[in-house]
Amino acid sequence: MGDFKSEKPLRKIAEAFKELEATINSETKEVEVAPFSHACSLVSPLFGCLGIAFKFAEMDYVAKVHDLAEASKSIGTLQSVLDKDVERNCVRKAGSHSRNLLRVKRGLDMVRVLFEQILDTEENSLKNPASKAYAQVFAPHHGWAIRKAVAAGMYALPTKAQLLMKLNEDESSARIQMQSYVASSVPVIMYVDKLFLTRELGIDW
Repeated sequence: MGDFKSEKPLRKIAEAFKELEATINSETKEVEVAPFSHACSLVSPLFGCLGIAFKFAEMDYVAKVHDLAEASKSIGTLQSVLDKDVERNCVRKAGSHSRNLLRVKRGLDMVRVLFEQILDTEENSLKNPASKAYAQVFAPHHGWAIRKAVAAGMYALPTKAQLLMKLNEDESSARIQMQSYVASSVPVIMYVDKLFLTRELGIDW
C-alpha cells in the first residue's frame, strides 16, 4: 500500500462521518445507503495501512462496503435495507445486505477503538492499541485460527509514525481528525445498532 501523497484520508473520513452524524441529529434521521457506503469506503485504506494483521479485515470490510454501495442503486435508506431483508426472511443469511451492514459497522467500531487507544497513549508502537481494538470488537466473533493469525500479524504492524506518514498527517493534525472521527462515529454506530435492536434482530451474530 503506497503513500497517499497529497491526499488527506483522515480528513476525508472525519468530514464524511461528521455529515452522517448531522443527518442522524436532523429532523429526518433517515440515513441513506449511498452516503453511508461512501463514508465507509473512505475508511478502507486504514485497514491496508495496518498491514498483515488486518488483511482479513480489509478484504472482508472492502467486499461488504462494495455490496452496500451496489445496494444503494436500488435501496434508499439503511432502514429499507433491513426491512427488505426482514420481508424476505434473509437477514442472517450469508451475503445479505443486513448481515454485511452489521459487519461494516464492526469495522467502523474497530477503527473507533483503535483511534481512542492511539489518542490515549504516547507510545510509538501500535501493538497495544491494535490488540485492544481487535480484542474488543472482532475477537468475540472470530474462530481460533483467525485470532491466532491476527496475533502473529501484530508483530508486523507499522509504528504510529509510519502510519501517520502513510496517511500524510503529522501528529497534531492526525489527533484532531482522529478525535473528530471518534466523536462522530459513536452516534453512527449506535444508529446502526438501533436499526437491528428495534427490529429485535440482535447485533451479536
